[in-house]
Amino acid sequence: MPVTRLQAPSRQEAARDRGAAPEAVEKVVVVDQASPPPVSRLQAQRPLAPLQVTTQAPPPPISVASGAVEPPPQVAAYQPVPLAPQQGPLPSLNSHKYTNGITLCLFLLHLAAAGFAVGFFVFKTIHDNTQNPRSRNARRERSLLRDWLLPVEGTVVLSIVLAFAWQKAVRTWPRAMVRVILWSSFAITLGVGALLMCFSTLATVGLGVAMVVFSIGTGLYACWVTRRLGFTARVFERAVQPVDKFRGLNGPAYLMVAAGFVWISVWCVAVIGAVNFRFPGLTILALVLSLMWTAEVMRNVANLTASRVIALYYLRGMQSSVQFSFQRALTYNLGSACLGSLFVPTIEALRILARGLNLLEGEDEFMFSCAHCCLHVMNGIFSFGNSWAFVHIAAYGRGFVQASRSTWGQFEALPGMAALVDSDITSSVCFLTGVTSGALCVAMAGSWAFATHRHYTATVSLLAFFVGYLMTRIGMALPQACVGCYYVCYAENPGSRLFDDTIPERLRKMQEGRDPLVVPTPRFPHPRAAA
Repeated sequence: MPVTRLQAPSRQEAARDRGAAPEAVEKVVVVDQASPPPVSRLQAQRPLAPLQVTTQAPPPPISVASGAVEPPPQVAAYQPVPLAPQQGPLPSLNSHKYTNGITLCLFLLHLAAAGFAVGFFVFKTIHDNTQNPRSRNARRERSLLRDWLLPVEGTVVLSIVLAFAWQKAVRTWPRAMVRVILWSSFAITLGVGALLMCFSTLATVGLGVAMVVFSIGTGLYACWVTRRLGFTARVFERAVQPVDKFRGLNGPAYLMVAAGFVWISVWCVAVIGAVNFRFPGLTILALVLSLMWTAEVMRNVANLTASRVIALYYLRGMQSSVQFSFQRALTYNLGSACLGSLFVPTIEALRILARGLNLLEGEDEFMFSCAHCCLHVMNGIFSFGNSWAFVHIAAYGRGFVQASRSTWGQFEALPGMAALVDSDITSSVCFLTGVTSGALCVAMAGSWAFATHRHYTATVSLLAFFVGYLMTRIGMALPQACVGCYYVCYAENPGSRLFDDTIPERLRKMQEGRDPLVVPTPRFPHPRAAA
């Protein structure tokens, strides 16, 4: 039994001898683990707690032999010495620094140039049809406006309806929609690919074959990730729950979709004017790339707005203003949104390619000798630029690279967390949602164009898929932001009462080797292993 020694200043003893009231002094209870000497009967019955400090005055001495009754111990008066070191100051949530200013300037210059080009081509189209209505260019532009523009505009309206329908369905039935999206993507792309091949033109047959091949890959992917669907559905269900606590949280997504509708409508007219301009192929390609970057920035603005609101709820328990978060996303954090819109799709596509090469490693040593090297390089680049960065960009106002490193560093600091988020398929589910909407838009616009003017069927179908995909991704920014906040905020504060046992249980299974998410990558047998 440990021995306790009560140490007090000598003036305290002197005051007790004189009969005066004892002064308020600190009483330190020291625990000694050495061999114990004989202890009194009172100490044996009531052992003292280990090393505690208090500032209250000690009770007056009691003589047990005289028959006095010992008062109850003052348990609440003692404070245990803190064992954990004091945390540093919390990061600021109201940074007024513009992040990634160079990228912001480039995007604004690009937006000004794109606006000038679109305005010029729209003016050119109107001028040709009003001043020279009988010219060859005017007749061609009127034909495009009549036969090409209407199906595309109908596609834009359909894509908006599909975007909001997918978002509402994911928020209402999150568990069921994960499986519905995976298998509907396979079935719809396969059916639309067969429809395009039935149009029996060279261009539509090529597009149909490409869509059928993609659908086969989607079906194989759905079979491969079947064991992950239960956990992904549960994460979706938990991640979208805070949305109902914030009124108007999906308002920024609606605004971005409306802005996208206006911009794409004007952009389509500009493409018609660019057909009769010098180097029409390069001009239209530049307009397409500009539209892709602009639409991706719109999606990430909605992502940053939702990420700030949800992240501050998880990390600080705050009811953040949606309007204020939207203003920050359009001002201070816009440069990071622009940089992330450029690099995240590129990095993720290259990482998927490197993983594909790693899967195909086998007999051909010359062809796949760099598979591991490419995968390691892409994994290293991924830590400097990933989609998880938008949570720290929105919450703390960090730059894109700094936020990517901080979020991935938190994942690596928590055992098993990096592998868990690396196996997450929510981004793939949102991507396949856009693909499904694009395929549905192709079915409508392609059939419309084939029934009116067959020679525009392939062009209208390709543009319809492009527009449907972009608009749906903007609408799906809200659920994807919720899932990102769920993972990142848990890694930053695992002890929060706002999280249930979804992630801890999965991490425990991973440590015990019972997790179906982390499975060995299948490869062809190595020649030496086969020998």
